[in-house]
Amino acid sequence: MRKVDTRKKIGILTSGGDAPGMNAVIRAVVRTAMYHNIQVFGILRGYEGLISADFHEMTSKDVSDIIHRGGTILRTARSEEMMTEEGEKKAAQVCNVLQLDALVVIGGDGSLTGASKLARHGVNVIGIPATIDLDLDCSEYTIGFDTAVNTGMEAINKIRDTSSSHERCSVVEVMGRGCGQIALWCGVTGGAEEIMIPEYKDINLDAVIRQIMENRGKGKNHNLVLVAEGIGDSYNISVEIEKITGIETRSIILGHLQRGGIPTAVDRMHASMMGYKAVELFVGSAKNRVVVMKGGKYTDLDIFEALEEKKPYNHELYDIIKILSI
Repeated sequence: MRKVDTRKKIGILTSGGDAPGMNAVIRAVVRTAMYHNIQVFGILRGYEGLISADFHEMTSKDVSDIIHRGGTILRTARSEEMMTEEGEKKAAQVCNVLQLDALVVIGGDGSLTGASKLARHGVNVIGIPATIDLDLDCSEYTIGFDTAVNTGMEAINKIRDTSSSHERCSVVEVMGRGCGQIALWCGVTGGAEEIMIPEYKDINLDAVIRQIMENRGKGKNHNLVLVAEGIGDSYNISVEIEKITGIETRSIILGHLQRGGIPTAVDRMHASMMGYKAVELFVGSAKNRVVVMKGGKYTDLDIFEALEEKKPYNHELYDIIKILSI
């Protein structure tokens, strides 16, 4: 008679935009599950792979030597089908066929929204926030943010060197479609004179140009303007600045450079701890939770409540940038 495997089973997937540290999360989830004798299935290409049942069983060996790697070994994709009721049902059905006791979802707002939809179809989900944009209001930190900021800061350091040499203005566009956190942090750490972010409506091109002209009047021979992806149009912004001020201006779009690279120690630590906490939640019979950071500590929230959390924009960082740029 064939022996029936009665071990608990969990699935794991990475969804949406990749973020440095995702591999460290995968490693932590798999190895913590192995410690508890839990079977793990890695699902390839996010919800797209879940709907098409593209998976394989994972062991401790599968996650060897990946903690330092950017990207995700499970690969990722955005699934249009998952945005439909039929797609949700297909994904939930695959979870049932695989007899998964839980599905660990690593990603940002869209990924966790998809997880909440699966929860409504009876799938036990555990979310882990991983997005370079730091745009999940339910958590003080999201995996990948520190690496993205450090990548941006390193690029800005090099841009400032040549900008100073030629007495130019540099317009640097960083990632952040609906959130300006990367721009704010890069602004403080890179010594920007001005930033343009989606949250701060009072800053427009006229205000930026006035600031640049004031800076030149004070004897500054170069200017750095940071533009969040959500504002965009950095090339035309640079053209307009040069036309009005007469200062040679260049635009640089960092783009997906910020998604890649070796995750920092900060991201590896948060990723490892959140991956571990996710499995421990499952072992403790928790259902439909998101691992988050609150008050500098790791905790968890109901996934539906977590997605409803909204925190107001705090303009303190922008005010600090203006003070330090005098």
